[in-house]
Amino acid sequence: MPDPRLNSVHLDPPRRVLFRQAREALLEARGWQTVAAEAANPDDSSPIGPHTMVMRPGELPPPHVQFWLVDNDNLYPLKVGLNTIGRAPENDVVVSDAYVSRRHCAILIHSGNTCELHDIASKNGTFLNGRKLAGPTPINVGDEIRMCDCLLVFRTRADSAADAGQSHTQSG
Repeated sequence: MPDPRLNSVHLDPPRRVLFRQAREALLEARGWQTVAAEAANPDDSSPIGPHTMVMRPGELPPPHVQFWLVDNDNLYPLKVGLNTIGRAPENDVVVSDAYVSRRHCAILIHSGNTCELHDIASKNGTFLNGRKLAGPTPINVGDEIRMCDCLLVFRTRADSAADAGQSHTQSG
């Protein structure tokens, strides 16, 4: 069955062509090791709807989550491989902003823990640290991803452990 996160049937013909080009570039960018990692964890890579977790201020996600996005109210865990973001319920990260495209952008987490952000032909564009994406762009801890009025911050377990160690040494 085709991945419902990457469906373009709802788009008008000119945008459908752009979306399909962006989708192919995104899928090709995964590399064989990332594809193998996705295949090794079929439960993690199956589109089962939003993976949103309610977050309390300062709370970390479960230990198996290495990468995530946060906004003011929620924590969105990410997995190795393809993570789609948009309004549609099939996305890995579902945002409720009427101006965000159904399938707006995607974060690709490679098996080597490098990460990149892809705009997938969104109508209003995707911005990384205030700059509009012109193509796939590497992302780092603390980077801000803006889609219309939605702001998400990219976080990692390693960064959070370093923050905890810093605050522990400062308080001790």
